[in-house]
Amino acid sequence: MIVEARDICKEYTQGKMPVPVLHDVNLTIEEGEYVSIMGPSGSGKSTLMNILGCLDVPTSGTYLLDGYDISRQTDKQMADLRNRYIGFVFQQFNLLPRATALENVALPLLFAGVKRAERRERAEEALAKVGLSDRTRFLPNQLSGGQSQRVAIARAIVTHPKLLLADEPTGALDTASGRQLMEIFRQLNEEGVTILMITHEREIAENARRILYIRDGVLTAEAEGGTP
Repeated sequence: MIVEARDICKEYTQGKMPVPVLHDVNLTIEEGEYVSIMGPSGSGKSTLMNILGCLDVPTSGTYLLDGYDISRQTDKQMADLRNRYIGFVFQQFNLLPRATALENVALPLLFAGVKRAERRERAEEALAKVGLSDRTRFLPNQLSGGQSQRVAIARAIVTHPKLLLADEPTGALDTASGRQLMEIFRQLNEEGVTILMITHEREIAENARRILYIRDGVLTAEAEGGTP
């Protein structure tokens, strides 16, 4: 079990008043699954994603990432778990504007202490996997939106993560680019990458093999989706 969340609650303080965001969320994801979570704006889906991505901690409840109890980890240990286990893809591409596609993809490996020659080799492999072998030296402003998101995916998978977290990955893309992105996710999942994708678009959610729904901080109504 790569993800095991039990009775997750999250609240923030506004002034002196607690504002609940997540209510008793329970979620398990096995290695190799492809799961989507659908929900409208303000439903708590991004807050849940931040907790599952070890970017935030729950107010109460237990979250195990591949058996590690996140509540027992220091900030440094959480950062290490993120780097070893998780790849992130967001709606905004978050590419360094003055770095080439290759340099952007290799950045997580630099933080992980990987040597330069291996960084380059693995970054080139990741870009090839998303169909951008001919764009390694391009800067972000020389890439289309779809190409920029593919660079972001290459950066997310270059560390060989067990879990890929995608938060509205097609939100800034046109329809054709979104479909191309979903095909890349399908291929990655077939290769064994576990994917959790958050979206408000049903057409995108249905690319996953399991669909969950979140509304007002409550995770509900599980259904099968995607292609068998």
